[in-house]
Amino acid sequence: VYADVVINHKGGGDELQTFSVVEVNPDDRNEVISEPFEIESYTSFTFPGRDNKYSDFKWSWEHFSATDYNHSDPKDAIYVIEGENKGVDPDDKSVGQQFGNFDFLLYNDIDFKHPDVREELKRWISWFINETGIDGFRLDAIKHISDWFIKEFIEHVRGEFGDQYYIVGEYSYYDDMDMDPFLQNVEQRIDLFDVALHYHFRLCSLDGPGYDMSTILDDTIVAKYPQLAVTYVNNHDSHLHDDDLYVLDWFKPLAYALILLRKDGYPCIFFGDYYGIEGPDAREGQQWIIDQLLDIRRDFAYGDQEDYFDHESIVGWIRRGDENNPDGCVVVMSNDEAGEKRIFVGTDYAGSAWYDKLGHIEDDIFIEEDGHANFPVNEGSVSVYLKRV
Repeated sequence: VYADVVINHKGGGDELQTFSVVEVNPDDRNEVISEPFEIESYTSFTFPGRDNKYSDFKWSWEHFSATDYNHSDPKDAIYVIEGENKGVDPDDKSVGQQFGNFDFLLYNDIDFKHPDVREELKRWISWFINETGIDGFRLDAIKHISDWFIKEFIEHVRGEFGDQYYIVGEYSYYDDMDMDPFLQNVEQRIDLFDVALHYHFRLCSLDGPGYDMSTILDDTIVAKYPQLAVTYVNNHDSHLHDDDLYVLDWFKPLAYALILLRKDGYPCIFFGDYYGIEGPDAREGQQWIIDQLLDIRRDFAYGDQEDYFDHESIVGWIRRGDENNPDGCVVVMSNDEAGEKRIFVGTDYAGSAWYDKLGHIEDDIFIEEDGHANFPVNEGSVSVYLKRV
């Protein structure tokens, strides 16, 4: 069981406080567009109902770096809090650089430069893990958290709960697909959701035949850092049909085959893709096809992998199996017209029959004497071939 942990911001304060701020340009947060002035905002968190049972720490304005709420002015704005070791820092490269500096996301932005904040967050995560017994956690919005604190936070958790304690970060980096600097700064101590792979899925689902399938893994986390990649198709941020990030339904079987049947990556299935979603943007789930792919993953997707990403629309790969699952599987997909992929299965399999477990191709495929076979695939589809016994 993994928890969803949010330490970037806090909302819903208990009391108003007055403090000095400057307003910044939302499109360039390094640009100050006002003189210092005072606002009232809900930055006091006293948690009266808890009566200090779990912590006597009280959050106050000095524990935050910025806010988007001014009690006397309802306009949308970003207010950077003034004070010791605060204010706009154009040289800060420890957070995402979109909008000049993407430290601020929403609500009250937690100030990781404050030593009391850092210690309280470390106390809290230790309490939370001990109290719940979770096996790991997803760290939300790490693009907006100083990378040096992420490293410090992870070191604290692993120091107390072991080097293998699982942590994955959500870093939405559509503006810049290069995650090398971040991963170097945190010493590759955190897994990452593979946003670049998801973005490839999105583009292919939109462009169809116009997308070059041979490039679908280019510059992805799973290609560059396979041991750190958490692969996914859609998630809670990309589930709307008109969302810029949504992977369209026709491509989902191909995308799920790419994350479930390959050697690398830690795949994550989206609830909405599996069960469907109700409401004004309702859509059907794809439980049957995902279940088929999960069964194949469990029983056949083992061993070495050989890729055939040598065509702009029809690609495939073979998993060779292992000692306990010796026959493996062959995967072929197309984002364009129907066709076939010639794949070497092995001379030991000459004469054997292979069938499409997904049922898209009705006829069996027979391995030739030289160990090769032509594995067909339908238009805009995926087929997974298993040895018939």
